[in-house]
Amino acid sequence: MLELNVDLGERSYPIFIGSGLYAGAARPELLQPYIKGQQVAVVTNETIAPLYLDRVRSLLDGFDLTEVILPDGEAFKNLNTLEKVFDGLLEARHTRKTTLIALGGGVVGDMTGFAAAAYQRGVDFIQIPTTLLSQVDSSVGGKTGVNHSMGKNMIGAFHQPNVVLIDTDSLNTLPDREFSAGVAEVIKYGLICDESFYQWLQANIERIMARDQQALTYAIHRSCSDKAWVVAEDEKESGLRAILNLGHTFGHAIETHTGYGEWLHGEAVAVGMVMAAELSCRLGRIARGEVQGILAILKAANLPVETPEGMSPDRFIELMSVDKKVLDGKLRLVLLEQIGKAFVTERFDRGVLDKMLSEVCRI
Repeated sequence: MLELNVDLGERSYPIFIGSGLYAGAARPELLQPYIKGQQVAVVTNETIAPLYLDRVRSLLDGFDLTEVILPDGEAFKNLNTLEKVFDGLLEARHTRKTTLIALGGGVVGDMTGFAAAAYQRGVDFIQIPTTLLSQVDSSVGGKTGVNHSMGKNMIGAFHQPNVVLIDTDSLNTLPDREFSAGVAEVIKYGLICDESFYQWLQANIERIMARDQQALTYAIHRSCSDKAWVVAEDEKESGLRAILNLGHTFGHAIETHTGYGEWLHGEAVAVGMVMAAELSCRLGRIARGEVQGILAILKAANLPVETPEGMSPDRFIELMSVDKKVLDGKLRLVLLEQIGKAFVTERFDRGVLDKMLSEVCRI
């Protein structure tokens, strides 16, 4: 088992990464010390519950346990579904000393964290992510929230978990498409802040896609370590943390346009990273060969690299204009200064962006 820490002062918390932490031989000592009261609510979905709920339940002997099972999918990441969590807590008379446990992928984690942030003005929660994307990205850093029909993750709060428990055995049941979507976020870390990791990924992408246990554990640990560093430097995204959104402004536009759940988040981010790399190249930041390298590794991960058919440049701009990074009406983008170094800017040639969109959009 590997362990690292998200250093946020009194809000610091550990991340445990390994095989058999709950999906194999139960390790209650990794979970119970982070539960302060007797009430616990496990929030999961109808896909994950049959696979892992019994095993997590076995770690919680002696606690007053409530279970909330949500429908599965990005399409249900909204306020209506969130109310089911509050219903379960109120019906079981949970107090301010309760602890919520998110058992599932990014949708479950984001919604459970937001419910914890809002319930009685804030209660504890724990992340047990079951998808690669949630293990390396959404479970770490305290971003929580739900989608709105006009924009992704537009309603939410920063609320840090008490602990993140990553059992790599849960990836054994993850469908190939969702696994690839998680690899997109792994690749992102190399591009934004860790060039040597990106080079390692280029050399080891076949091992990753074969779900080699050693390679996967290393990639998850390195990704979490990179994110923990960024979050510790800028918890609430006042500056540096925005680099974690490489490809996300374009990607969120794709998700909103196609309807939440039609494209997986990681798939949309993969295309968004291609678009960000292409724009970075046209603005003279990175070389054409580096763009080709990004295309190659994303294709090796079985990820899409082209925009959805029928999505116009005007539609991209319309949806990007409601992105959370827009300030005072100015569109800000995360671009690449070089491989392993990203930056956020609102100072770019809009004409270059418009020309790029006109050439990459498939209409």
